[in-house]
Amino acid sequence: MTSSLPATALPDRARQDTRWRTPLFDFQRTLSWRGRVALGVLAWGLFLAAWQMLARAGIAPEQLFPAPTDVFSALYRLLTEQQFLSDIRASLTRILISFAIAASLAVPLGVLMGAFPVVAAFGNALVSPFRYLPAPSFIPLLLMWLGTGEAQKIALLCLGVVWFLITLVMDNTRAVRVDLIETAKTLGATRRATLWTVVVPAALPAIVDTLRQMLAVSWTYLVIAEIVAATDGIGAMMMRARRFVRVDDIMAGILVIGLLGLLLDLLFRALHWWVFPYLRQRRQ
Repeated sequence: MTSSLPATALPDRARQDTRWRTPLFDFQRTLSWRGRVALGVLAWGLFLAAWQMLARAGIAPEQLFPAPTDVFSALYRLLTEQQFLSDIRASLTRILISFAIAASLAVPLGVLMGAFPVVAAFGNALVSPFRYLPAPSFIPLLLMWLGTGEAQKIALLCLGVVWFLITLVMDNTRAVRVDLIETAKTLGATRRATLWTVVVPAALPAIVDTLRQMLAVSWTYLVIAEIVAATDGIGAMMMRARRFVRVDDIMAGILVIGLLGLLLDLLFRALHWWVFPYLRQRRQ
């Protein structure tokens, strides 16, 4: 007789055997964290090996296309012999301050626009056009208004993400299930209570994930913000290296930006994992 037990009732050994029999490229296949780490290490190993072979093949001058070993040596030299740590600190400070300002403006406005169509109709008239304006086009105005100091750089980084962040938070809020709102209204909740006890908690996991994704966009404007009259920062170091054709230093700066962005992304993922444990249990 064929057993009709659900999949969750199978012994652990049987579930593991079923997992191993699943095709490698099956749709939506679940991978263990060990499998994800192993595949990630393999991808980077293949990338670095291909880069090393191309650099040593002589297809371009070594000075213009250094090998990864040369880039790592340049990074070590920058960290030990030059003031690169202070440059990293300056860039990281600008990113964190500018993104905190952008988030403090975008999250409340995006939630209100997503919750109340009348606010969205008013706000979209201003937000939508600004999304299509490239942030670097504001540099001449920012230089005249704010000068060449920190305020100009932080303002540019804010302008690079705030408009998109407002729109994405609005979409996250609109995605809240209507039945949750209707239930709260049926139980006699006021608009303020419904907003704070139903809409915001339901949209918050998606908002945190949106913040994590938009933080990556903020890093893309860092070099642009630091090439204009900057004396410190990763972008300023890269511009100094350009004058002396130190491509290895430039690539080391790019590598550090990528590593810092990855670190902040992992911190956001850890925050999401810690603050919303019910989502973790649901996936299990």
